[in-house]
Amino acid sequence: MKNQKVMNRGLVVLGAILIQLALGAIYAWSVFTPSLTSEGWAKAETQWVFAIGLASFAVFMVFAGKKLNTYGPQKLTIIGGITLGLGYLLAGLFGGTSFIALLILIGLIGGAGIGLAYVVPIAVGMRWFPDKKGMITGLAVAGFGFGAMLWVKLAGSWGHLIDNIGLSSTFIAYGIAFAVMVIIGGMWMKFPPTGWKPIGFEEAKAVASESNDDKEFNSNEMLNKVQYYLIFFAFVVSAGAGLMSIGLMKLYPMEALQANGFSIAEASAIAGTAMAVFFSLANGIGRIVWGTLSDKLGRKTSIIIMTATQGVLVIMFTFMAGNEVLLYLGATLIGFNFGGNFALFPTITADTFGAKNVGQNYPFVFLAYGVGGILGPILGGMMGDIGNFSLAFTISGVAVLVGTALMIMVKPASKHSKPAIRTKYRYAQRATA
Repeated sequence: MKNQKVMNRGLVVLGAILIQLALGAIYAWSVFTPSLTSEGWAKAETQWVFAIGLASFAVFMVFAGKKLNTYGPQKLTIIGGITLGLGYLLAGLFGGTSFIALLILIGLIGGAGIGLAYVVPIAVGMRWFPDKKGMITGLAVAGFGFGAMLWVKLAGSWGHLIDNIGLSSTFIAYGIAFAVMVIIGGMWMKFPPTGWKPIGFEEAKAVASESNDDKEFNSNEMLNKVQYYLIFFAFVVSAGAGLMSIGLMKLYPMEALQANGFSIAEASAIAGTAMAVFFSLANGIGRIVWGTLSDKLGRKTSIIIMTATQGVLVIMFTFMAGNEVLLYLGATLIGFNFGGNFALFPTITADTFGAKNVGQNYPFVFLAYGVGGILGPILGGMMGDIGNFSLAFTISGVAVLVGTALMIMVKPASKHSKPAIRTKYRYAQRATA
């Protein structure tokens, strides 16, 4: 099986990037928020659509993980692409400015489409690249970060779509583009043949480190381990801080820059560049760099370094948002670390609970992203409505540092180790009865 003729695994990387470019649409949400606030939306309402999209993304990813083997990666990807495209298309057809319509169509349905397709490139990539899990996961999800820059700039300063064709038509055009890109990329989403291994891959090392019976957990077994909850919380606060930053990267700097003497037009252009170029590019690059570094440093060490620096940066951002140069620097560093989440948490899931079931297990870890996606943006929106964005960033940064401390406590999981606290409590209840 080792030398059999199979599909070029480079096509898997190409397909993954194409898919993720479209799925990164959710990070472009901030480009639409100024138009919606001018239509009378509250800042908190703009963040609600974003938050529901993130939550739907996470929940439907769990469903996708369960159905991955049943539907197959190719079919599941195509279903996700059609769902995502349909959400944006219908949002445009229904006028593009109704809060309820966008909450359902872009938030719930669009988020569902992203969740259905997102897990596929990760699971497929790890099967094709067992020798470089960190690197391939980083590459597989890099397009997600770069996609934000593409869609923000097309709607704004590059394509001027919102100005030229209006919000509704922009949603329609994006919906069609998303569906086509995901469907094309999905054609290469296939698992390698059973027993296939890349040339030069030493199976014995993988078995010794992470693939023996004691290291391969199904979802139920994983949920009984305290390691899952430590990793989950660290992901919640790290993702929440980054997602809050994404949701506010346009609104908060615009206010801070204007307070320091910039005109509305200047502040809008600078804040838009911070999000669309510096944050988005760094987000994509961070996924690749952190993934590659983790193959050398280890996942746990990499996450500890990433979250510790992220916590400090998010707190410091309150002093950076009103200065053009510092804003660009802050957006770059926060985006870089935020991107690392999506390379490091799938791979630490595989390393801790086994690579065999990562397609089913990682969605449960990724639920943390949905929780963070609700808490972070809504915290930011609420603080913004009372005129205190800086407090939101301070709270979020401190929470990330707490997550760092919890990651330090993560130990290798074993089926023979003690179960999580909740399980022990249940057993104690039974004994008492």
